[in-house]
Amino acid sequence: MTLLQPEIIYGELFKEVALQRVFPDGKTFVDCVSDSSPAELLQLYEEQRLEEDFNLREFIKRHFYLPQHKQDDFVSDNTLAIEDHIEKLWEVLERSPSSKSCGSLIALPHKTIIPGGRFREMYYWDSYFTMLGLEVSGKHGLIREMVDNFAWQIEQFGYIPNGTRGYFLGRSQPPFFASMLRILERCFPKESILGHYLPVLEKEYAYWMKGAEKLSGPGASLHVVRLADGAILNRFFDENETPRVEMYAEDVELAAASGRKPREFYRHIRAACESGWDFSCRWFADGISLKTVNCANLIPPDLNALLFNMENTLAEAYQMSGESSKSVEILGAAESRRIAMDSVCWSAGEGVYRDFDYAEKKQTGVLSLATVSPLYFKMSSEEQASKVADIIEKRFLQPGGLPCSLVESGEQWDWPNGWAPLQWLAIVGLRNYGHHELANEIKERWISLNIKVYKETGKLVEKYNVVNIDAEGGGGEYPLQDGFGWTNGVLLKLLTEEG
Repeated sequence: MTLLQPEIIYGELFKEVALQRVFPDGKTFVDCVSDSSPAELLQLYEEQRLEEDFNLREFIKRHFYLPQHKQDDFVSDNTLAIEDHIEKLWEVLERSPSSKSCGSLIALPHKTIIPGGRFREMYYWDSYFTMLGLEVSGKHGLIREMVDNFAWQIEQFGYIPNGTRGYFLGRSQPPFFASMLRILERCFPKESILGHYLPVLEKEYAYWMKGAEKLSGPGASLHVVRLADGAILNRFFDENETPRVEMYAEDVELAAASGRKPREFYRHIRAACESGWDFSCRWFADGISLKTVNCANLIPPDLNALLFNMENTLAEAYQMSGESSKSVEILGAAESRRIAMDSVCWSAGEGVYRDFDYAEKKQTGVLSLATVSPLYFKMSSEEQASKVADIIEKRFLQPGGLPCSLVESGEQWDWPNGWAPLQWLAIVGLRNYGHHELANEIKERWISLNIKVYKETGKLVEKYNVVNIDAEGGGGEYPLQDGFGWTNGVLLKLLTEEG
């Protein structure tokens, strides 16, 4: 499959557009579609750029089609019940299949739901939380189409990219494919879902575990880290060590300001993007500044909880398929992962899971909501879960729900912002261990905040200020986005569930 890579195809033109900040958002240009072939455009650019009255912005607007926001034409009616508003939004966020890639966009064989706003393509971990709402809406066929899109991506690329753009190739996102299959099982209970998708689930697992066989001693290779005792855990990683295409100017400037080797900086900032938490103080060596990002050196508890879930799902699929020996083997891998994560990520004294810096051989000092993921995937003991619940109630619980961390760094995945996926992981994780009262308190506070903002603005947004419920969520690299896929999905699930 040949995909448009803007930084390669447009060369100096791409760099000039990015570095001159022709568009406020670097993602705009790399999502554009040209009106002619790259070769023709570059020739035209070379012919015109030295002219005295040449205007780069006008050149781009003349020769490229700017990305469109389908939801720009959507008029919100906040007198509607919020459930009805979400039902209308599904149509706005739905995208049809395509037989041909367009610009940097990867064509998908089936329908999908996008997040909304500047996120005009299908994203990996967003889709799991979106599916929770689609299930409530009875859109089971659409869920299956989305799962089949992910299965197709695994077959095409060997993994599920961050999002369906050529410039996202090289990294994935938190691996929720196994969890999506559980939703599909509920939608189609008479089918052997795990058996059908077992081959692609095996391929995804192989992607995350690739390189383990090359590590004879402590160290890291691709997504895999071998500890001193021989145990294997995982980290976030991107195959590339160049500026992100969609944030080229920002990355070049940050790398220069960091005083670090540019390739090292780019590797770590890209790894942080794979985490989905882009960005958070949990990835910063000094706990404050993005300039010190060191994500690829960290073993995150949330990622390893996801791999634990993938291993257990594979074990069940193998058992159902009559491959008992494989089932036993991978169950052993899951148990080894649980023990290894307890040894490096669990802080018994504080009662939390923390990221572990394998290079420094110590936990980071950041307390984040990633501590709930092992509870969501039932990886914790009753004692561990009780300690985490205590921390959540005493230190995280705010008027609008739970913030990502307790540090106000100015990044969007930190205090005071709360995000729908983390509320869901916390609520279900706490319920898994009997902490229903706390889980329901988080639920009610989050729902109330979502409804308040909807009544005031007519919007459901990607993140919320859970500390000051009269203020917007903020921080990060771009303005607050509305739409918004996973907010809609989690909210609709919470509004209609029992318990």
